[in-house]
Amino acid sequence: MASRSLGGLSGSRGGGKKSLSARNAAVERRNLITVCRFSVKTLIDRSCFETIDDSSPEFNNFAAVLEQILSHRLKGQVTWFGYESPRSFWDYIRVACRKVSQNCICSIENMENVSSSRAKGRAWIRVALMEKHLSEYISTALRDFKTTRRFYEDGAIVLGEEANMLAGMLLGLNAIDFSFCLKGEGLDGTFPAVIDYTPYLKFEQSSDSISSDEEELRTFGSSEGESSTPESVGPPPVMDESSWFNKCKRVRQKHQLTLEQKGYLEELLRLRENQLSESVSQNKVLLQRIEDSDLAHKLEKEQLEYIIVELQDQLKSYQSLDQLSAEVSLSQASLDPSHSQEGDGKQDSLNFIGEGKEDTPSLLGLCGSLTSVASYKSLTSLKSNDCLASPTAEMTSPGLTPS
Repeated sequence: MASRSLGGLSGSRGGGKKSLSARNAAVERRNLITVCRFSVKTLIDRSCFETIDDSSPEFNNFAAVLEQILSHRLKGQVTWFGYESPRSFWDYIRVACRKVSQNCICSIENMENVSSSRAKGRAWIRVALMEKHLSEYISTALRDFKTTRRFYEDGAIVLGEEANMLAGMLLGLNAIDFSFCLKGEGLDGTFPAVIDYTPYLKFEQSSDSISSDEEELRTFGSSEGESSTPESVGPPPVMDESSWFNKCKRVRQKHQLTLEQKGYLEELLRLRENQLSESVSQNKVLLQRIEDSDLAHKLEKEQLEYIIVELQDQLKSYQSLDQLSAEVSLSQASLDPSHSQEGDGKQDSLNFIGEGKEDTPSLLGLCGSLTSVASYKSLTSLKSNDCLASPTAEMTSPGLTPS
C-alpha cells in the first residue's frame, strides 16, 4: 500500500513538472511576443520625430528582442565528439532565407569586419531594416518548415502560433527609414543582447481611472451617514504641473503624428491621381495608334487587292498572246514547203551580203526585223512579187529600206 502511494506521488510530481515546464515555456513565448509588439510601437513613434540609427535606445531594445526571439530554443551544433556547441540564429537565417529574391546573405557573408556568427546576424537585422525587407525574410524563413524544424526544438516561438504574429508585427517597420553603420560597436558579437523592460513597465493613471476613483470616494463618503457631504471626503486629487506637461506633450506628439500621416496620405493621393491621369492619356494615345494602324492596314489591303487584280489581268493578256503566237506558228507551218525553201535562199543571200559589209546598226536592226514574226508575214505577203528575185533588187527596194 505504501509503495502504491509512493508511486502515485511520484507520478503526480512528474505530471506537475511537465505542466509547470509547459506553463513556463508558454509564459516565456508570450512575454517575448508582447515585448516585441511594444518595441515595434515605440520604434514607430520615435521615427516620427527623429532618424533611427544605432544610437537610438528604441532600436537597440528592438534588436535585442528580435535576437532573443530568433534564438529561443535554438538547437546546438553537434560536434564530432558528440558535444553540443551553441549556435547563433544566423546559421538558421543563412539557410532559410536563400530563396528571397535579391537577398543580402552573400554580402553579409563576405563582410571583412564581421567575423562571428552572432555579429553577422546583427548585421543582417540592420541591412534587412534598411532594405525594408525584414518581414519578407522572416515570412520566407517560417514558410520553410522543414528547415525550421531542423534548427529549433519543440516549443520554440518560430514553431508556434506566435510566428505568424511576429511576421505581421514586423511589416509596419517597412515605413521607417533606418540609417545604420555596419562598422560600429553594435555588431560586437562577444556579448549577448539584453532586453530593457523598464520602458514598458511604467504605469500612468489615466483620466478615466482618476474619475472612477473620485466616484468611489464619493460613494464611500455617502455610505458613512446621511449628514456627510462630498466636501467632507476631501478635495479631489490635483495633478501636478509635470503630469499636465507630459499629457500635453503626448497630445502634441499625437497631433504631429496625425498631421504627418495626413500630409503623407495627401501626397500619396496626388501621386496616384497623377499616375491615373498619365495612364488615361497613355490609353488614349494607344487607342489612337490602334485606330491608325487599322486604317493603314485596310488601305494596304485594298492596294494589295488592286495589285492582285492587275496582275491577274496581265496574266490573262499574256496567256492570250501565247495563244496568238501558237496560232501564228501553226499558220506558218501550214504554208507551202517551197515557200520555206525560197525564204531560206533569201536568208542565205542576205547573210552573204552582210559578210562583205560592216555590221552597222541599221543593218543589225534590219536583220532583227527580218527574224521577227511581223517581218516574216511581210515576206509571205510579197511572195508573188518579182522584186525579190535578186539580192540587189531586194536591197534597193523601197519597201525594205531600213529605218
